[in-house]
Amino acid sequence: MTYCGIDCCKECSRLAECGGCEKCKGHPFDGSCVAEKNKNFVDLKQSLISEINALGIDGLKVNDLFLLSGAFVNLEYPLSNGTSVKFLNDKDVYLGNQIEKNDSERCYGVVANEDFILVSEYGCNGAEPKIVLYKENKK
Repeated sequence: MTYCGIDCCKECSRLAECGGCEKCKGHPFDGSCVAEKNKNFVDLKQSLISEINALGIDGLKVNDLFLLSGAFVNLEYPLSNGTSVKFLNDKDVYLGNQIEKNDSERCYGVVANEDFILVSEYGCNGAEPKIVLYKENKK
């Protein structure tokens, strides 16, 4: 079992880097993990799924959210001034999922935690990402 009680380490391709949640005390890669930070993690996950589905984004239906390393989901978004920016922390673990868009070669990417929801759209391997929605959760 892991530090927070959720057995996700066995599926992580970066397990050797952090040594597992018990070894790093719930702070993999020297970051924070949404599961470890939230004692009501299952409730948070269900709440975020409901909130994402209620956004009314055409073709976006989330059935589950998975624990994902920021290093894998932190895309670099181009801005109108010609620069690019990343919004996430590569060291943190978020909830997220990828949903294929109907009749398109593009996907929706959803990343969330207790503080925000980020919905983006991108092509193969994260090519040409665009922010669809960024919403901060009020505390």
